[in-house]
Amino acid sequence: MDLGLAGKKAFVMGSTGGMGEGIARRLSAEGASVMISGRSIEKGLALAAEIGNANFCYLDLSKQESIDEAMKIIGSEFGYLDILVCNGGGPPPGPIASVDTQLWMAQFETMFTNQVKILNAYLPQMRERKWGRVLVVSSSGIQQPIPNLGISNAIRAAQVGWAKTLAGEVAADGVTVNICAPGRIHTDRVNGIDEAAAERLGRDIEDVRAESRATIPMARYGKVEEFADTAVFLLSTNASYITGSIIRVDGGMIRGV
Repeated sequence: MDLGLAGKKAFVMGSTGGMGEGIARRLSAEGASVMISGRSIEKGLALAAEIGNANFCYLDLSKQESIDEAMKIIGSEFGYLDILVCNGGGPPPGPIASVDTQLWMAQFETMFTNQVKILNAYLPQMRERKWGRVLVVSSSGIQQPIPNLGISNAIRAAQVGWAKTLAGEVAADGVTVNICAPGRIHTDRVNGIDEAAAERLGRDIEDVRAESRATIPMARYGKVEEFADTAVFLLSTNASYITGSIIRVDGGMIRGV
């Protein structure tokens, strides 16, 4: 299937590893020009050289100067964007009752405000060109809150309200806005969550992983490539009539309809 992505210009936040990297690789394979970003310069440069048709810019979503510099690089290299993927590392696990105000503010800025700031810089061009794709990489916690990940559950819920509202505002201009909600996709982030759970519960990590897999009808963690295939379809020309939607990639883990 031709996804109509050849020549499209894409910026993927948090793409030096995990699901962001998977999306960047798949976009490049489809012929899009991809701006990889993240906090690991070494990984970013190596990935850009490996997959081809890609550039790298350093991006730390917690630092305004980094965001401003990244947008300058995007402007000089691409001029405009057709595709923007909002993605970033998750917040630390822990009981939600013990989160202090400063941590809430810092995480909200990184996970929400600064991602919106970047999108708002390129959204007018998408609307003028009558074509654009925005994808928010979220979490299954937006539909079934995950124990011990209260910060993520709360802030990602804010992303949902924003994305759904925005989708209605820009749909007539040919811009789609969707959310891709991964379940247990096997990434370093998921490894970290499993390790934290094992430590908190005083259990062997393999037992924790086995118990987690048992909650998934497919009885396994998902592959990054499986998630990326779904995400890139939503970014394609073929998905032109899908907007304001939450698409789960979770192996049937979420029990709600």
